[in-house]
Amino acid sequence: MSQWQIGEVRVTRVVESAESWDGTILLPNATPENLKRESDWLYPTFCDQVGRLRMSIHAFVIDSQGQRIIVDTCVGNDKVRSHPAWNRQQLPFLENLQTVGCPRESIDRVVCTHLHVDHVGWNTMLRDGKWVATFPRATYLIGGTEWDFFSRTEDAFLKDPIDDSVRPVMAEGMSELVDDRHRVTDEVWLESTPGHTPGHFSVRISSKGQEAVITGDLMHHPIQCRYPEWHNLFDNDGAMAKRSRRAFCERYADSGTLVFGTHFATPSAGKIVRKDGSFRFVTA
Repeated sequence: MSQWQIGEVRVTRVVESAESWDGTILLPNATPENLKRESDWLYPTFCDQVGRLRMSIHAFVIDSQGQRIIVDTCVGNDKVRSHPAWNRQQLPFLENLQTVGCPRESIDRVVCTHLHVDHVGWNTMLRDGKWVATFPRATYLIGGTEWDFFSRTEDAFLKDPIDDSVRPVMAEGMSELVDDRHRVTDEVWLESTPGHTPGHFSVRISSKGQEAVITGDLMHHPIQCRYPEWHNLFDNDGAMAKRSRRAFCERYADSGTLVFGTHFATPSAGKIVRKDGSFRFVTA
């Protein structure tokens, strides 16, 4: 189990899956040759011997002021997906939640940094042929700007997760549309980081003088700290995403803020530091 304490706030990582990827599927510049040039700080934690990106799909559970908040709910089971590895997958994510002491019935808030397929999947689960809320006591917090965009899309890759993982909880009256400065508790709030999607936000934590932030898909891999200008094929607005990444790195570099990467491989947490005119991610 990976768990951290930020003042009085506890953060627990719950993994759905972890594997190595051909980086160019996501970042065209993440070729084996380019990654090997950064092997002194990437290998073996964040890339493998043949120059593939090590990545993870996981959720973070935040315990703050009596509220239990889950941030990004991964891919989910039983969902029909175009990506073969995710199609109707069967993984023990709920069992993993239970094992770390966070049963699904204990969740008070669900926060989706954005509405992509691998961030909303466990919003719902299949019961008697219907998609029902996985977290029966929770309020699902959905970005208003994000919803405006995704609720209108006809792109199946974007639309299918909305139909099976977002609309059902909205239909049950369990959701709340929020802006990108919304405070979940006095210690946890949202921070606008648009570009990957129009309403993308990261999640800030502050307690007793200690600071942390959950990236969401502002960046998928630590190499994007070193090269925030690298193009991401899945960014909706590439120019805006690059500006958001650069601003994020400038804001948090050498600040002592603990950075949790939503797709960063184990240990998934560290700090951004300035080095050689750019930035590095140093594990905590």
